[in-house]
Amino acid sequence: MIAVSIPAAEPEAAARSPDKAHTVFRVEVVCNGRRHTVAKRYSEFQALHKRIKKTCKVPEFPPRRVPNWMPKVLEQRRQGLELYIQRVLCDNREPPQDVLDFLKVRRCQQDPRPSSP
Repeated sequence: MIAVSIPAAEPEAAARSPDKAHTVFRVEVVCNGRRHTVAKRYSEFQALHKRIKKTCKVPEFPPRRVPNWMPKVLEQRRQGLELYIQRVLCDNREPPQDVLDFLKVRRCQQDPRPSSP
């Protein structure tokens, strides 16, 4: 089973241009009792959504709001992205490979779903 949460959104300065800072979302992934963290930008979530929306069930994608540096807006975006990725995993019988790659999960057994007799 895969459990995903996004406990934090952290500003990160761009190495080459300080005026192009961006926000990084810390995504915690637990798979078969093993925990790891991946850092993702909003644009990476958006690219994932564009890749998977035609091949699997996806909820509505959280909108980009301006100004994105305000704490309240960042918290709303963090919550929206967390709910989005959790719903993608929950609403699809098998986790899409693009999502597993995005979360850097190689192999993870899902809980067997009860089959009807």
